[in-house]
Amino acid sequence: MGPLGSLRILDFTTLLPGPFASMILADLGAEVLRVESPTRIDLARVTPPLDKGGESVIHRHLNRSKRSLSLDLKQASARELIKRLVKEYDVVMEQFRPGVMDRLGLGYEALKEVNPGLIYCSITGYGQDGPYRDRAGHDNNYLALSGIAEGCRHAGQTPVPATIQIGDQAGGSLYGLIGLLSAVIHRQHTGEGQQVDVSMTHAAFALNATAGPAALAAGVSLPAGCGPLSGGGIYGYYPTLDGRYLSVGSLEPQFRQQLCLGLAREDLQPLALSPRPEDEAAFKEQVAGEIAKRDLQEWVEMFRGVDACVEPVLDLPEAAASELMKNRGMVVDVPVPDGGMQQQIGCPLKFSASAASYRYVGAALGADNESVLNELGLSPAQIKELIESGALG
Repeated sequence: MGPLGSLRILDFTTLLPGPFASMILADLGAEVLRVESPTRIDLARVTPPLDKGGESVIHRHLNRSKRSLSLDLKQASARELIKRLVKEYDVVMEQFRPGVMDRLGLGYEALKEVNPGLIYCSITGYGQDGPYRDRAGHDNNYLALSGIAEGCRHAGQTPVPATIQIGDQAGGSLYGLIGLLSAVIHRQHTGEGQQVDVSMTHAAFALNATAGPAALAAGVSLPAGCGPLSGGGIYGYYPTLDGRYLSVGSLEPQFRQQLCLGLAREDLQPLALSPRPEDEAAFKEQVAGEIAKRDLQEWVEMFRGVDACVEPVLDLPEAAASELMKNRGMVVDVPVPDGGMQQQIGCPLKFSASAASYRYVGAALGADNESVLNELGLSPAQIKELIESGALG
C-alpha cells in the first residue's frame, strides 16, 4: 500500500486536469474507479500516437492503475448505481461545467445526502460561480486571463504556447490535489465532508508568486521582455553553433562569476557584476556571442563541474535517457494486458516509508463493469438488465 492506500476515488473526469490528478492519487496507492460514458468517449482515448494494441499511449499513461466503469448517466438506473457507489467511496472528482452534475441529480448537495462525509472535488475553467462560470476555455485562455502569458512574453514577440498545460496541470490537477487532500485531513479531524471548488484560471493567477507581489504591493508591472526572467537580463536560452540551445540561469553574483569562468571570459566579470542596466545588456550580448561559437556538447564539457546554473536544453528522449532521470527512476515499466510492458513517466515523489506503484496501463472502456457491479452485490440478471437498457456500456 502506498501512502494513500486508504482512499477510494470515484473519478468522472476526462482529458487532462482530472485524470492527471487521479493518476497521481493512484500512483500513491488510492483506489480510483473511473466512471465513463459509453456514448461520449474521452478524447484522450483516441488521441494519437497509438501503441501496438491500438490504444492511445496518452490514455494508457494518464489512466494507469485505475479501473473503468462504463455508465450512461442519462439513465436513471445508472444514476442509482452511482449513489450506491458513493456510499463506499471517499471522494468524487468531476470536471463538467457547473450545473451539469446537479442536473443529473449527482451534484454535491444530492450526494452528500447519501454520504455526509463525501469530499466532492470540482475542477472547472473559471469556478462554480462568477461571470465566466458557464464559459468554455482551454489552457491558453486560462494563462491569458491570469497574466501569465503576457508576463512570459518577450519584447516584440507573441506569447509562446508551452508543450505542458500550465493552467490545466499546475492550476487544475495540482491545486485540485492540494484541495482534495486538505479536505481529507479536515474530515479526519471533524468527520465533515465538503465540496472543493477548483478554478484553473484563478489557480493559474495564484502562480504569479513573484510578479504578483511586485504588481499589487509595490505597483511595479514591467513591460513585456523587461523582467529578470522574461528577457530583461542574462536569464534565458542561447543558441549554440550547431543550432541547439544552452540554458543560462546565472542570476546571483557568484553564478555570474562562474559563468564568466565557464565561458573562458573572466574579463567580462566587471560587466557581469555591474548594477547598471546598460552593462547588463552589454554582458548579455557578449554571452550570446560566446555561446554561438561552440557546439552544445562542447559547452556541456566546458561547464561540467562549473557551478554556474548553465545546462543544455534537452528534448524529451534525451531527458528520459539522462542519468539525472535514471537516478530517480523517472522512467518506469508498466504492465499492459498482453503481458508486456510499456514505458511511462513515473511519479516524482519519494517517501521513506512507502513507494509509488504502477499496477497496469489505462484500462479499456468498461473493463471493470462486471467486477465493480459484483462487488456492489448485483446479480447476473440485474447486470444483464442494465446492459440491455443501455445504462451499462
